[in-house]
Amino acid sequence: MKTGMKVRVKQVRSRASRSPETIATLKALGLGRIGKVREHTINPCVWGMLRKVRHLVQVFEVGA
Repeated sequence: MKTGMKVRVKQVRSRASRSPETIATLKALGLGRIGKVREHTINPCVWGMLRKVRHLVQVFEVGA
């Protein structure tokens, strides 16, 4: 994904029984419950957070 691209992030799996770092990453992304959706602009920081929780979320590109 390119820097500056808009993406929609949806949490699809529970944060229960996850490490405190993973829970904090979800919170930083604005997630926390299954089904929550947030939009973000890709930058190196957001990209790293998405990689850390990629097993808990789905990422969709937002059309222009």
